[in-house]
Amino acid sequence: MSNEIYNEAIRIINERKIKAERDAEERKIQLEEKIPGFREINDKLSSTLCELAKIVILKSPDAEEQIEKIKQKNLESQKLKNDLLLSNGYPSDYLDTHYTCNICGDTGVFEGKRCRCFNEIVEKIKIESFNETSSVKMCSFEDFSVFYYDGRDAEIMTRILGYCKKYALNFSKNSESLFMCGETGLGKTHLSLSIAKEVIAKGYNVAYDSIINYLNEIQKEHYGKSDKNTLATITSVDLLILDDLGAEVNNPFNHSTIYNIINTRINRNLPTIISSNLTNNDVSERYDDRVASRIFGEYTYLKFVGNDIRQIKKLKKS
Repeated sequence: MSNEIYNEAIRIINERKIKAERDAEERKIQLEEKIPGFREINDKLSSTLCELAKIVILKSPDAEEQIEKIKQKNLESQKLKNDLLLSNGYPSDYLDTHYTCNICGDTGVFEGKRCRCFNEIVEKIKIESFNETSSVKMCSFEDFSVFYYDGRDAEIMTRILGYCKKYALNFSKNSESLFMCGETGLGKTHLSLSIAKEVIAKGYNVAYDSIINYLNEIQKEHYGKSDKNTLATITSVDLLILDDLGAEVNNPFNHSTIYNIINTRINRNLPTIISSNLTNNDVSERYDDRVASRIFGEYTYLKFVGNDIRQIKKLKKS
């Protein structure tokens, strides 16, 4: 892990902790101003800490008895405090500090090791950095219009649009994989990246780029010309989007790598979205049975129809 990624993760963790504690303090001040007697109870609870400290420092001979009395006073004050919260319509944990991570309390450390939340932040930063070099740009469902489709094509594409919206809305790591196929310019990349935008907003890690770029980078790494680990990243990310399958050079290295990516993600039960201009027959002819059978057997098939939208837009402008 680079120092840059580590420092950014620490910054995010610290910001979470500061915000959670600030929010808790603001809620306390709000209630002290709003509920009569609430401030007095908080002051009483705070004063017991001083009493306990004095007992410990002075080593009183009846320390145990005094500590027990303070505990009882604390319990009574705490009960009164909870009763006031509930009677005024607040949950009993309203004043608790609500950390993003309840395991480590937003410290990033649990039992002397990095907390899971810290590792998740690091992974998210890595993926964001990884996607910065992507050749495809993010899209949204709002920018996708069925206006460019006619008749039966418009009906089919309206259903596909609805399906993709529902897929994004209900996305989980166990979601199905999608194979979007059809001629150039029908919206496959647009809808796959619209899904990516919504899924990222939910907090999942998504990697997206053309299959050509991924394969080129993996080949560089294979021959020691890059110190990144693209293959490890794209086989473990929550959602992988492979754009333009079939546009890559047709050779054994690429075929083997594509199979490895698809098969590994299936074995890990992780969803993948593939877009391609290839028909089913093209897939069967171009790739061996291992790749074809996994796409046809494990992916939900979405057949895009219509005319090239880019050409339609160009004609309308001219």
